[in-house]
Amino acid sequence: MASQDWFDKDFYKVLGVAKDVSDTDLKKTYRKLARTYHPDSTQGDPAAEAKFKEISEAYSVLSDKEQRAEYDQIRAMGAGNARFTAGGQGAGGFEDVFSAFNQGARGGAGARGADFDDIFAMFNQQSGRSGRFGTGGFGRSTGGFQGFGGPQRGADVTARTTLDFATAVRGDTVTLQGEDGKPFKVKVPAGVADGQKIRLRGRGRPSPDGGEAGDIVVSVTVRPHPVFTRDGLNLRVVVPVTFTEAALGATIEVPTLGGDPVKLRVAPGTPSGRVLRVKGRGVSTAKGTGDLLAEVQVAVPAHLDEDARAALERFAELEPKENPRADLMSKARS
Repeated sequence: MASQDWFDKDFYKVLGVAKDVSDTDLKKTYRKLARTYHPDSTQGDPAAEAKFKEISEAYSVLSDKEQRAEYDQIRAMGAGNARFTAGGQGAGGFEDVFSAFNQGARGGAGARGADFDDIFAMFNQQSGRSGRFGTGGFGRSTGGFQGFGGPQRGADVTARTTLDFATAVRGDTVTLQGEDGKPFKVKVPAGVADGQKIRLRGRGRPSPDGGEAGDIVVSVTVRPHPVFTRDGLNLRVVVPVTFTEAALGATIEVPTLGGDPVKLRVAPGTPSGRVLRVKGRGVSTAKGTGDLLAEVQVAVPAHLDEDARAALERFAELEPKENPRADLMSKARS
């Protein structure tokens, strides 16, 4: 069961993050690990593939607020070695109580009906809640125990898809293989991010006793682009310019994702690292449209012929004798 799986696995340790990690830092850490262990980067290394699956599973749970809260509750109960006594029976740990729940739910003799209320109240005290433990039993993805007097929710089904960068930006409909072998279609919204999950409501496993069906939860991996990177809704690109273009000014062409190049004016004296903005050429979603951010990088020629070298030596004699590192040295000494 997924709940027992959660009990056994330390997803925070898998990702190497603290338990109070922010959503932003969690995403940054996952992306770094995903790039390192992604099958496209490791060329079929079984150990790397297993690690990639492990970190993807951990991120899938911790990046979902609802599942993360339930996971933390279950882990906290295990860490505290919570022990309960049910109906005068011997005390048992989490696994014994969980087994008692399952036996009682099946009408077995492991726990008497009157004892369930006592055990259930203890769970609620542990989690600091009244009413049912959690929102969907032991892990919403399990479709397991749902409380008394109501039907069980069907189990969630997990799936994964890997998209190229351009497809993720523009959105598309992809076809995946279901666990029953039948294909199903997933509408990928424009601007889907690496690590994001798409939930298909009611498309998971059916309830065993007439309750609501589970969901299909699709985790998305986005392949890196050789030129562009994401920065929220903005796209970033590094644009090399020559020394003379940066010093004297120039009009240059900058690529766009899936469109024609745009022309940008580089002002005289532009340094490396300056960012030029192209409005409305970033990622477009229902929340808005980002910009294209072109970072200027001054390219230094690796080879000079004699005439070019002589010209630069002459320029060196004429350029202002200001030390560009003077302010750096002054701050370092202070």
